[in-house]
Amino acid sequence: MNFIRHYLLAVQFFTRIPVTGRLAAWVGFSPAQLRASAAHFPGVGWIAAILACAVHAALFLALPDSGFTPLVAAVGSTVATVLLTGAFHEDGLADVADGLGGSAEREWALDIMKDSRVGAFGAIALMLALLAKVTLLALLGSVALETALAALLGAQVLSRFLPLLIVGALPHVGDATGSKSKPLADHISLRALATGALWCFVPLALACWSQDAAFLIAGVGASSVLLLWMLRLFTRRLQGFTGDCLGATQQVCEIAFYLGAALSL
Repeated sequence: MNFIRHYLLAVQFFTRIPVTGRLAAWVGFSPAQLRASAAHFPGVGWIAAILACAVHAALFLALPDSGFTPLVAAVGSTVATVLLTGAFHEDGLADVADGLGGSAEREWALDIMKDSRVGAFGAIALMLALLAKVTLLALLGSVALETALAALLGAQVLSRFLPLLIVGALPHVGDATGSKSKPLADHISLRALATGALWCFVPLALACWSQDAAFLIAGVGASSVLLLWMLRLFTRRLQGFTGDCLGATQQVCEIAFYLGAALSL
């Protein structure tokens, strides 16, 4: 029962799927529960992956056979995931780009990241991230529909596990009173990391079975390299991480998986 409660709390926190009424009362809420729900962040990726794959495949098969069909399908699946999450992670990417791009001073950068307004650095980062996602998915789809679906499946789940490693490696340096992610970032246990890794096993195995080992190795390898780069960046510039940093890491690792998968072809 606790497993289901924690998973539903993760769904409630990381998506726009409503968990309300009697179900919400049964799930409950506490900082300890929210901390435990972090282990199921990759499990939320299952929902994102299923939705993205369904929309991508539906558009790909329904549209006329054209060179633009993979592009339209890529746009559709990207829109679907943005609507599912309410652009939660994209918002984090924009805030991190504004903060780190707007000031070299740690405290000033953290203050900029708290500002809800999007600046030039954030807007440019969002535009480039969305372009990278759409074009890479279109490229993968131009090879075969199954190739794009395998990439979506692996990227959506793995990119939600890798930020948990940042939680385990760095201290939280965001606003302790106003940050929604503070309970998530207080501590993450080895058991929670193991649970998150288990959520990744089936999607990555399916991606490998659908394509080949090189496809999976390249996708996971590229995501891991970008995780290490983000970890170094946050350590050097912020001496820790915020909730926005986790969202930015998810976006960067997702794009890296698509790029690695495409290079393997």
